[in-house]
Amino acid sequence: MTSTIAASLTRTAEGAALQAVFLDMDGTLVDTEGFWWDVEVEVFANLGHRLDEAWRDVVVGGPMTRSAGYLIDSTGADITLAELTVLLNDSFEKRIGSGVPLMPGAARLLAELGRHEIPTALVSASHRRIIDRVLDSVGHHHFALTVAGDEVSRTKPHPEPYLAAANGFGAEPRLCAVIEDTATGVAAAEAAGCRVVAVPSVSPIAPAAGRVVVSSLEEVDLAFLRGLVTGMR
Repeated sequence: MTSTIAASLTRTAEGAALQAVFLDMDGTLVDTEGFWWDVEVEVFANLGHRLDEAWRDVVVGGPMTRSAGYLIDSTGADITLAELTVLLNDSFEKRIGSGVPLMPGAARLLAELGRHEIPTALVSASHRRIIDRVLDSVGHHHFALTVAGDEVSRTKPHPEPYLAAANGFGAEPRLCAVIEDTATGVAAAEAAGCRVVAVPSVSPIAPAAGRVVVSSLEEVDLAFLRGLVTGMR
């Protein structure tokens, strides 16, 4: 976990219920879910295997160990999990070397959170090396804290990443809003006790108690997130 938290950023304004906002990265902040699938297809093609398009929904949004392990088991590829993880990360890092596209509405939302000094964290199942490379493009200054999948003992769908983010800000999970694009990420955030905005990227996500589903970040602003944690939405 990487943190640049200043004392003045550990709380929102007095009386405001929303204490922090946590964003997932791939498919939520940046339009890279398709990049990951393209990389997986390419790597396995080089290993002599063809991936079934139906597997895409299985591997999206999860930790590298789960996704890579599933693809090894499904293809029978002669490669270890550790070797495949390196290949996938290397290939993905090359693919995003010239920058990554933000999801619609992401730049505006990050700017608004920054203006109002809302403590904001990036919480991803991707590894630290990938997060740092993405933030080289997006801007490290948007996030006072980042949590990577290889920095926690149990990553999404376990709640540990979001609990770590809340603890890093000294915030109560129930007063934190999480923005996620996959069922795996939503499960992690809800298990941590956070309120969730789901912006489905690949597979549909159904509305539920404490969760709002939107079609784009263009529908989300600070007032929306405050309403989510106070039960007004």
